[in-house]
Amino acid sequence: MTNFNTTGQGFAPISRRGVLKGAAAVGAAGLILPYGATAARAQTRGGTFRIGIGHGSTTDSLDPGLWDQLYVQTFAAARHNYLIEVDSDGQLKPEIAESWSSDDASTWVFTIRQGVTFHSGKTLTPDDVVASINHHRGEATTSAVKSLLAPTTDVRADGNTVVVTLEAPNADLPYLMTDYHIPVMPGIDGKIDVTSTDGCGGYIVESFEHGVQSTLNRNPNYWKSDRAWFDRIELLSILDPAARLNALITGEVHLIDQIDPATIGMLESRGVANILSIPGTGHYVFPMDSRVAPYNDNNVRLALKYAIDRQAMVDVILGGHGAVANDNPIGPANRYFHAEMEAKTYDPDKARYYLQQAGLTSLDVTLSAADAAFSGAVDAASMFSETARAAGINLTVDRVPNDGYWDNVWLNPNGNTPFCASYWGGRAVEDHMFTTAYASGAAWNESFWENARFNELLVAARSEVSEDNRRAMYQEMQQLVSFEGSTIIPMYTNYVMGVSKAVSTPERLSSNWNFDGFRCVERWSMA
Repeated sequence: MTNFNTTGQGFAPISRRGVLKGAAAVGAAGLILPYGATAARAQTRGGTFRIGIGHGSTTDSLDPGLWDQLYVQTFAAARHNYLIEVDSDGQLKPEIAESWSSDDASTWVFTIRQGVTFHSGKTLTPDDVVASINHHRGEATTSAVKSLLAPTTDVRADGNTVVVTLEAPNADLPYLMTDYHIPVMPGIDGKIDVTSTDGCGGYIVESFEHGVQSTLNRNPNYWKSDRAWFDRIELLSILDPAARLNALITGEVHLIDQIDPATIGMLESRGVANILSIPGTGHYVFPMDSRVAPYNDNNVRLALKYAIDRQAMVDVILGGHGAVANDNPIGPANRYFHAEMEAKTYDPDKARYYLQQAGLTSLDVTLSAADAAFSGAVDAASMFSETARAAGINLTVDRVPNDGYWDNVWLNPNGNTPFCASYWGGRAVEDHMFTTAYASGAAWNESFWENARFNELLVAARSEVSEDNRRAMYQEMQQLVSFEGSTIIPMYTNYVMGVSKAVSTPERLSSNWNFDGFRCVERWSMA
């Protein structure tokens, strides 16, 4: 049996057969866990769970294809379900799809759970699943996961199943279906309503104001008896780190993200909250627009990569809650992580060498940053500016507004921010990460990078049956991204959260995304 293993902290090994056969593999190895199969915890229903999030914008959208940060991701997890869930052990778990199977990894059959209703009272059907997937397909779609579903040639309902056909085999398709952009929403004449808050999740929307607040109440008809413990959820967008921390200390909120490492000791001494630091797939980045000078020259890109002190950033910006990255979006938690790749260290002389190779004796660039990109992004940019100076690089930090950052700065929408700060939650499997952010033409290819060899390998690796060959392909892709790519990735970051002692959390939290894989709204309860 070809074994597609997922290794590293947070992700237990999964066999190719286990993925292909979905819930049918439970008896063999316990790979896919049905609801209620995990050890029971003493939990009681009730209370209002308030979350302060360092993201959110007045330009946020209800269109799932446009969701791009933690506020909308958590809002989505509260009101929606997906075909498949990634549980706290990194394993695939049935949600709206009771099971899935494929004989060849090209044609996938998902059996749809019966008896699920939307908040509006509409019964969920396979047609709703088809409409939800198709929203992200086709030339007209604006979805961020258009490239992820581009290899899909057909999606159709067949009785109580949904059949997905691919142009070539891909054993990772079930993982791709866990992407937060693809919730199951009610279909109307084959399409979803992107202005609707209707869902089939644990909470019903009472009110929401883009980039400000959202209030949701527990769904009394929720089909999961062991989830959605709170009576009420309140999500608050609190972009300022100090205000967010103060809200946790004073009890205004029960959970915050992006804790400033410098404040952890003070917070712990107050005795009102616990610090959770979860290693996972997250990473902080500085993408460069490879279409424009000087970033269209790989020598310039390499000069900048050697002009950054990665360890200092991990120590200062992350307070040690993370690890040095090597311009590689695939981290130690991923199964094909290229641990043997040559490491880049801070080397002003090597940076100068690459400037000379580009025909330059010095370089003037501007780096746009805001703490909306990631907590400490402006300070990280300033640190970069200091270390780059020794290499003859004059890096000016442009501190831009937090509000609207993802619409006005990221992806260089106005053509005047070709070098900026960004962050990624990472993905459980390599194909998911690479297809979303590095494939040619991908909506979220934030550096607009094009590499023919990379794209060739990306397609070939999906259907490669040899484990050794597949590993070699993904490691070559990592090498290409690291040494020829247009994104500087200085550090992998832990998911660092502050949680009120009034809240009960599971013994193990998911490491595939922040906030327990966004599922804190479902999995947690009042203490």
